[in-house]
Amino acid sequence: MPSTPVIDVARLNLTYGDFHAVKDLSFQVARGEFYALLGTNGAGKTSTLEIIEGHRSATSGSVRVFGKNPRDRAAVRPRMGIMLQESGFSPDLTVAESVRLIGSLTRRTDRIDRVLDIVDLTRKAGTKVSQLSGGEKRRLDFATAVYGTPELIFLDEPTTGLDIQSRDALWDAVDRLRAEGSTIVLTTHYLEEAQQRADRIGLMHNGVFHREGTVSELTRMLPATITFRLPNHSPALPLPATRDAEGKFLIETFGLQKDLHTLLGWAQDHAMELRDLQAGPTRLDDVFRSIGND
Repeated sequence: MPSTPVIDVARLNLTYGDFHAVKDLSFQVARGEFYALLGTNGAGKTSTLEIIEGHRSATSGSVRVFGKNPRDRAAVRPRMGIMLQESGFSPDLTVAESVRLIGSLTRRTDRIDRVLDIVDLTRKAGTKVSQLSGGEKRRLDFATAVYGTPELIFLDEPTTGLDIQSRDALWDAVDRLRAEGSTIVLTTHYLEEAQQRADRIGLMHNGVFHREGTVSELTRMLPATITFRLPNHSPALPLPATRDAEGKFLIETFGLQKDLHTLLGWAQDHAMELRDLQAGPTRLDDVFRSIGND
């Protein structure tokens, strides 16, 4: 993998008057990487992306995309595809005209029929944007972002408003783009999408990175859990546990396999049924919820 990152952010700051939206933020995204930038409301995520995409100037710090200033649109924009939450297509243009317009603005070349086929909008090529459903508009947003197979693609809440079949088709298309070498930057409120697909995740809070790393690295920061129910007057458990008002026991552990083996052995030795037994590692949404508690 080339040593020069596709995105290089160093000590980025952005202020609005007295409000410090982004504070000394530094991170890199490597070529071909799937990077998810997540954050709580007001974390500074959107402002950060707007600077990287070239839509906004930083107060201080350095941002480089392909080694260049992202405000140098002639050098950077043709290599970058952006799927915004709301693209604002002209309602009077047809689907095909909208794709053609974005293609001409980005100076990339592609076949409109190929792009529309990716998002299953071929039959809607002559339909005006004003007549599309919300899900069809999102698929059009994706089509214009991936027109010409750009090297870097930003996906901002890409599956909002899509049905399950359309979501699956979108991620299949993203997988093909990755196989062709595209770098993906995702923002989403569907944390399972980031957990399933991202190589690394940057988790923002109050303008800074709360945590950054692979899904495995992030989830290892919190204990795994074992939950179950027991009859009243059961023998003492072999591990420290808490019990909630509904009678469910909770064991938190950084040694899930070992402690689960201990618990199951105890249950067998005492002929106890561990009802509603569930055990598993911490999920990304647990890490996300922990932000406000640190």
